[in-house]
Amino acid sequence: MTVQLETDDVLAVIADGLDEVADRDRRTLVSATASVSELDPTAGVFATRLASDRWFCWEEPERGFALGALGTAHEVVSRGPQRFADVARGCLELGRDRTSSGEEGLPAGAGPVWTGGFAFADDGAATPSWSSFPPALMVLPELSLCRSGDATHLTLNAIGGPGVDKDRVFDRLRSRLVGLDEASLPLLDPDRLGHTEIESVRPPSEFESSVSAAVSRIREGELEKVVLAREVLLRAPAAYDVAAVFGAMRELFPACFCFCVGTPEAAFIAASPELLIRRSGASASTVALAGSARRSSDPAVDDHIGERLLQSTKDRSEHEIVARRIVRRLRPHSVWVEPAPEPGLVKIANIQHLATPIHAQLADPRSAVELAGMLHPTPAIGGEPWPDAAKLIDELEGMDRGWYAGPIGWMDATEDGEFCVGIRSALVRDREAHLFAGNGIVADSDPAAELAETEPKLEAMLPLLSG
Repeated sequence: MTVQLETDDVLAVIADGLDEVADRDRRTLVSATASVSELDPTAGVFATRLASDRWFCWEEPERGFALGALGTAHEVVSRGPQRFADVARGCLELGRDRTSSGEEGLPAGAGPVWTGGFAFADDGAATPSWSSFPPALMVLPELSLCRSGDATHLTLNAIGGPGVDKDRVFDRLRSRLVGLDEASLPLLDPDRLGHTEIESVRPPSEFESSVSAAVSRIREGELEKVVLAREVLLRAPAAYDVAAVFGAMRELFPACFCFCVGTPEAAFIAASPELLIRRSGASASTVALAGSARRSSDPAVDDHIGERLLQSTKDRSEHEIVARRIVRRLRPHSVWVEPAPEPGLVKIANIQHLATPIHAQLADPRSAVELAGMLHPTPAIGGEPWPDAAKLIDELEGMDRGWYAGPIGWMDATEDGEFCVGIRSALVRDREAHLFAGNGIVADSDPAAELAETEPKLEAMLPLLSG
């Protein structure tokens, strides 16, 4: 049951809803949504989360959109080649079991919303550092906060029905609501005591050797492109303050998708420039993002670097591979697909990319999760053709990507939502942080240049985590 209320009435609706569904023969979603004001969704989550919580923060500062989620009312977990279909089906089945009232008119992301993501590989996130991140996970939180423009909505979710202790569920949600903290995000301490150790998990020379091997295979005609990534490990003198890192990140990267997927043991955090899919009704949009160069503080030099990127045969070729595959994947499921005629530049704090926006009108209903599974992995983070690239990544990369380069995002009760690609990211566990960066390798790639190109990608998160 979903109704739009004043805050004081939210708990009453939850109580009535749990009573109403108590005698049903199936578990049923009960939710209540209220309009709130003067509340920062992500700061509220960081300030209020419990040590045992799963939690989620998502912010697009330039768009004025933010989503925060606390706790777990229900979760859908899967692995293997059918994980996107499994998760989409699980979310839809629970959504069917709810009764709703007053849900019309809520902005995307308000009301009941699923949050989470997917590992890069079907059975990825298998190493100990990723132990609390399954290959596929979408969580229906107990409490969520969504800010869209000037409007902010709070939603409580509960699962009622057979075998549910409704009093215990109600008390837990009441505690969530009463304990919601309106504090601001803490500032990042620039003078953190001690020295942070930084090391490449594999020697940089091994990355160059892997690039050389990939170039040889590409020139032999085995494939067109493969993306190879490297991992850097940081050890700080004290546990990281993820809230402060997130606060600094959203200030530095307002044009990015800033997210944090948290578990009791760890947090996966990123400022990703790459939209995988945005679904709004029958409309879908994405961006082919491939080909990159550094920024310069001198505007004239920065423009020159960007123009060279636009004219680069190597980067344009790599970019076209990505755009072509995305269009090919969307076309069978769309009335029309329209990519921009020419790539432009997306400029963020320290790096710029070739970018081609792509829009589609869907022919059949497809949820945001289904669309994410349809497109993942794009050649921007995988390769082309994909089965051959997947084998080469396993052979040459030498690491478990976990959720790095996987789809991260949210989907609301209408199945609208957004997923970005989990790049410019770090996995933070207590005093350790694992940073990742990858490059697209094509026939003209130079190993030393590819190694150098990973540096500005790592530098998105490195200054925030190295003190």
